[in-house]
Amino acid sequence: MFEQKDFMRTTFTTREQDVPVKGMAAFFGDAKPVWRVRGMTSIEYALVDEAAEKNKNLIAIIDAVSSSTAEDKAEAMREMLGLSGDVPEELVKRHEMLVLCSVKPKITLEVAVKLGDAYPIEMRILTGTIMRLTGLGKQPGKLPGSGETPTSEPQPATDTSGENLSTNSDQISSQKDS
Repeated sequence: MFEQKDFMRTTFTTREQDVPVKGMAAFFGDAKPVWRVRGMTSIEYALVDEAAEKNKNLIAIIDAVSSSTAEDKAEAMREMLGLSGDVPEELVKRHEMLVLCSVKPKITLEVAVKLGDAYPIEMRILTGTIMRLTGLGKQPGKLPGSGETPTSEPQPATDTSGENLSTNSDQISSQKDS
């Protein structure tokens, strides 16, 4: 049976994972070429799903505000942001996923677009790892109150005034001797 009370009391942490990106070593200086990603939350998952629609809306806005003299600038802006109309929805979603779930390094949409173009396999591996971590859910922690094991000696009971209410053998035997 699903233990709702335990579930609600449990704290959860986001799963993260380091992903080696050896092909990109030149961009990590002396550091190890590792990209840290995390799983998505349900809100982020929905944002990724909506990214394709957002992409279409941004293209429409850029087209609407650009005049014939500014068309070159508008096209350059679309390309820079990865907003050309021929970008598959799946790729738009992966760009968004990488922006939202890159822990180290943190990146912009522009970086995600260029990464996808320059290193498509690494991008696929990174976003695949994000999806796998998301599918595993958050890591459950301990239930509150499940700390140390209690000591074998009971603690004395007290009333609201702090008076000891326990009846231990020393107190009883000292009363008999008097």
